[in-house]
Amino acid sequence: MKIGVVGTGYVGLVVGAGLAENGNTVICVDKDAAKIAALERGVVPIYEPGLQELLTRNTAEERLRFTTDLPMAVRASDVLFIAVGTPQDEDGSADMTHVLEVADAIGRAMDGYKIIVNKSTVPVGTAERVRKVVAGLTQHKFSVASNPEFLKEGAAVGDFLKPDRVIVGTDDAHVESVMKELYEPFVRTGNPVLVMDPASAELTKYAANAMLATRISFMNEIANLCDRVGADVRHVRLGMGSDERIGSSFLFPGIGYGGSCFPKDVKALMRMGHDAKVPLDVVAAVDRVNESQKGLLVPRIVAHLGSLSGKVIAVWGLAFKPRTDDMREAPAVTIIEAMLAGGAAVRVYDPKAMEAARRELGDRVTYCGRSYDAVEGADALVLATEWNEFREPDFPRIRSLMRQPAVFDGRNVWSPQTLKELGFHYEGIGRR
Repeated sequence: MKIGVVGTGYVGLVVGAGLAENGNTVICVDKDAAKIAALERGVVPIYEPGLQELLTRNTAEERLRFTTDLPMAVRASDVLFIAVGTPQDEDGSADMTHVLEVADAIGRAMDGYKIIVNKSTVPVGTAERVRKVVAGLTQHKFSVASNPEFLKEGAAVGDFLKPDRVIVGTDDAHVESVMKELYEPFVRTGNPVLVMDPASAELTKYAANAMLATRISFMNEIANLCDRVGADVRHVRLGMGSDERIGSSFLFPGIGYGGSCFPKDVKALMRMGHDAKVPLDVVAAVDRVNESQKGLLVPRIVAHLGSLSGKVIAVWGLAFKPRTDDMREAPAVTIIEAMLAGGAAVRVYDPKAMEAARRELGDRVTYCGRSYDAVEGADALVLATEWNEFREPDFPRIRSLMRQPAVFDGRNVWSPQTLKELGFHYEGIGRR
């Protein structure tokens, strides 16, 4: 098929490269000329495992190309995916400006029948809004469908190539047939393509993210209770997760979730409920717990050190999760800002997010080239992101480098007993 993908962020690049991998001819479009020029040179603007190889291979095979010429891409494509950002607006809702701008541009450029697919995370009713925009600008026939993405940053390529389910929102039998044909190579192992009305497809994305966020916030509350009553959340989690009705996924406590999806999607769902006059009290509580959890470690550090003024704090991990350089809503930022406000000097290290950190934090922190450089002379070490290389570090070496051997494990990666035997002050989340 001839595919156009508008937007070259995480979703757009993965979708474009993934569809090209199966032999489709794909044009990725972005209005950012510098980004398109970089992509044409083979420079990928984000870190996502496997994406560079996918882009390089399909560009070389001439199945994938990049352009700023949206009208050309519209005329050259049969199916057009809208994969632009829907950032959080001031009232918590999803800002639809970019989606509707693309719909407007598509409507003006159409030269025949097109299938327009909303791949961006959009509120209920967006398919109809896009349809009205396009219908007001063209006499050509077209269809609008919803096809929400369920990609995890750090595993997005695998998620797209081997999805656990594909959701298509359409009431049009022809669109259903085309979308099933497009995704058939990805679901040969039997995972379902679920076809439903557009509104249900749009809401499913928000509901799924809110449920995952709920599990995280619930487990964080249980971990905080464990701290107070002397239980160990590791055992509690195993006991809960062994129940087949619950399972163990997304029950790892820590310092809160971040990223480009959960925070804004939870808030957008809350806003949808407000607008529909259906209060989503559980979802609102999930959001409150997460915001509180991000600030959990700083008071503990202050309690142990007496004051942050004049202290040196090392932070390992800056991205909101491993295997990405994305720092949007990262808990590490909340922690660092609080420590800087308290007068501490902060030394940071992350395997992939250092450039993103510079854009976020400027020159207010010290950027270290290696993890051990960050702990030199430090009064405390904070683990904010559980990259694999942090799982089994040389703790005797770390102790020798630190001014005070204190560790605050925001992801419960390390053994409290082992660290205490080595002479560290250790604090995790809900750990005995």
